[in-house]
Amino acid sequence: MAKKKYYAVKKGRKPGIYQTWSDTQKQVSGFSGAQFKSFATKKEAQTFIKPNDAKKSNQSSEIIVYTDGGSRNHGNKLGQHVKNNDPAAWAYLINNNGKKYSNSAGEFGATNNKMEVLGLVNALDYLLKMHLNHCNIDAILDSKYVLNSINNKWIYGWKRRGWRKSSGETIKNKAEFIQLADLLPKFSNINFYWTKGHANDEGNNFVDHLLNKTMDNLENGKKTGLKQLTKIDETKPADNAKIKDKSKNTDKYIDREKSVNNIEANLKKMGFFS
Repeated sequence: MAKKKYYAVKKGRKPGIYQTWSDTQKQVSGFSGAQFKSFATKKEAQTFIKPNDAKKSNQSSEIIVYTDGGSRNHGNKLGQHVKNNDPAAWAYLINNNGKKYSNSAGEFGATNNKMEVLGLVNALDYLLKMHLNHCNIDAILDSKYVLNSINNKWIYGWKRRGWRKSSGETIKNKAEFIQLADLLPKFSNINFYWTKGHANDEGNNFVDHLLNKTMDNLENGKKTGLKQLTKIDETKPADNAKIKDKSKNTDKYIDREKSVNNIEANLKKMGFFS
């Protein structure tokens, strides 16, 4: 069985990494000054294309994906679970040769790590549905939790052990990692890179802003709902109680005998009584 090769095109019609010679030939045949070479590993091919930037995303890739996840912890102590009313959200940005698509969603009571996994899962799911899973893709995340599970092959070890760690403990976010493990093999040419969060990476800042907007919407919706509930349950009964109080007060302070005498005196003055 022939060993898999990675063809790195440093200079050609469309620089990048290709998996077949026929695809590579289309980029270099007849191209003046073409530079290309085959390698046994993808990392070596990336280093050939950008020797001083091997750890960073290969910007010649067709598709660049940014994903992120976050949650808002309202005063919990370190190590405690988030509260049921803490908002959480994920977001992704896909740049397909200049055409951009983004999406975000959220929920209450989820952890930051769960949202980080879901950000990537939803991005990959979209790419798969758009039949883009065999393109050259760079996925850029600020979550080492997610990146280490992929680049260090932890996810495959968890799967072999029935989604347990080597200690026998069931992994956290099991359902989300099962989805991720199902998606990853369907992508033939995808690389994962880390970027520092809340720094100078425009794509990362975009998805961070997007998921925070989603959490804002969740919080605003929650507060609006509570306000409406208060108006229905408390304000109307209070108004009814006020009306009843007024009627009671009116009955209490009317002196009926005095009123009748006053009317009779007035009628006598008008000559109706002798």
